[in-house]
Amino acid sequence: MARIGIALVLLILPWYAAGETPVPPAHPLAPFIHAQLAQVVVEPRAVPDGPRLAVGDGVVRFYAVRAYAPAWEDPARFAALLAALAGVADDGLRPQDYLVDILPTLRAAAGPSAALRAQADVLATHALLEALAHVHGGKVDPDRAQPVWRFEARPTTPAAWMGAIQRAVEDGDLAGLFDRARPPHPLYRALREGLRSLRRVAAAGGWPVVASGPALEPGMTDPRVPALRQRLAAGAYLPAPASSDAFYDGALAEAVMRFQHEQYLKPDGVVGAATLGALNVPVEARIEQLRANLERARWMLRELRGDLVLVDIAGYRIVYFRGSRPIWRSRVQVGRPYRSTPAFRSEITYFTFNPTWTLPPTIMREDVLPKVRDDIGHLARNRMRALDRASGAELDPALVDWSDPAGVLLRQDAGPGNALGQVAIRFPNPHAVYLHDTPDKRLFERGQRAFSSGCIRVENPLELVELLFDDPERWSRPAIERLIASGRTRDVPLPRPVPILLLYWTVDVHADGRIAFKPDIYGRDAPLLQALSADRP
Repeated sequence: MARIGIALVLLILPWYAAGETPVPPAHPLAPFIHAQLAQVVVEPRAVPDGPRLAVGDGVVRFYAVRAYAPAWEDPARFAALLAALAGVADDGLRPQDYLVDILPTLRAAAGPSAALRAQADVLATHALLEALAHVHGGKVDPDRAQPVWRFEARPTTPAAWMGAIQRAVEDGDLAGLFDRARPPHPLYRALREGLRSLRRVAAAGGWPVVASGPALEPGMTDPRVPALRQRLAAGAYLPAPASSDAFYDGALAEAVMRFQHEQYLKPDGVVGAATLGALNVPVEARIEQLRANLERARWMLRELRGDLVLVDIAGYRIVYFRGSRPIWRSRVQVGRPYRSTPAFRSEITYFTFNPTWTLPPTIMREDVLPKVRDDIGHLARNRMRALDRASGAELDPALVDWSDPAGVLLRQDAGPGNALGQVAIRFPNPHAVYLHDTPDKRLFERGQRAFSSGCIRVENPLELVELLFDDPERWSRPAIERLIASGRTRDVPLPRPVPILLLYWTVDVHADGRIAFKPDIYGRDAPLLQALSADRP
């Protein structure tokens, strides 16, 4: 009964639709519902805009529209509500958060009492609106769970939904209502289906564990090979049922390499410690990983439309969409775990060709100063100048106290060896993050590419610059290369700013619908899951 007490506290709704005149009650329960709502009104208060429905205000509006008549007296309609609330499990949400286990008890306990029936009805409506809000925009406030997210909330008010909600309640089409609330994106549907599929695997006992031991290589015969086959079949990398042959053949090697590639491991077909660790992650952990990414999907999938540059941080890649169609892809390097690349939304506004590089304080303090203290010649070899932070005047490095260089900044000249390469792609943000070229091309060949100090190094960035300009007369590739060949540092505005999203996403959905899981390089899944699974306050 403690849960019932907690649930009833939720009816203390601090919002009231000021100025609305109640319709004269017609249903016998209407006075009791009106009284139930009136007694929990604390004070009139504006409803803040946010990415979710304003649930408290919504409950009041819901009943005002229907002249305070109950919504859930009909058993079939109530059963449809319970089924819809239970269905949010496929969204990675917890049905118990929406009182699926309490509402039938309250309804049965109310008996003939009009007051208790009204209370149960209002609580069922509260559960409906809250579940819809979470399916629509997420349960967790992204700025609180992951402050680096920094996406602007898209307001969704009760009025925008109320007509559709009332019609769905009257028609008993609660399942359809929830479907319309979900992000209308194929990726979201694939994630939900992937979650259902993994839960079936878990219910059947999970997937096989491949025992530890020496590395498995193609051409070997080993008693662990059948378990390896079964594990890859469970992940749809091999046909099921898999063979029990203990010989590590070519088909199995191809499946292992595909798994390794999707895990951002070296695709060599050798099942060593890293590959074995990825294979043996329990299915329950992968289910939780899907839950975390379903929540992220509810935050951001509505942003994926029109022209857009998307950086998949955990996937080390960048995609340019023109009119929602991907027209260019490339690999990127992102921040090291201790200098992680943040996730946020902005707009690309200009390019810097032949950029100089002013060293951020952390890089200067932790990476460069120790080398300068050992050998002051490090500055000249790397074409770095010491500048007065206040005036910008160049300083003689020999006269700087490098043990405590307060008021000094370091700037690397444009040209060969510059850390930003030939171009930087700029967009306003509070993190001083941007896209840029790099002289260190060899690192793009690595599977896991978390090497930078927070900014995003892009492979073949001039291709992206030409596409973003979309002006073959003034900004063709030869024109861009002539500007670079001049050696001059120049900022060039982008005539039409293009949105950019930096996303942290630890799953991939492939064309065949198969879900693949990426390493959580920044450890961001765990705190999100903790918030997602938290009980109500």
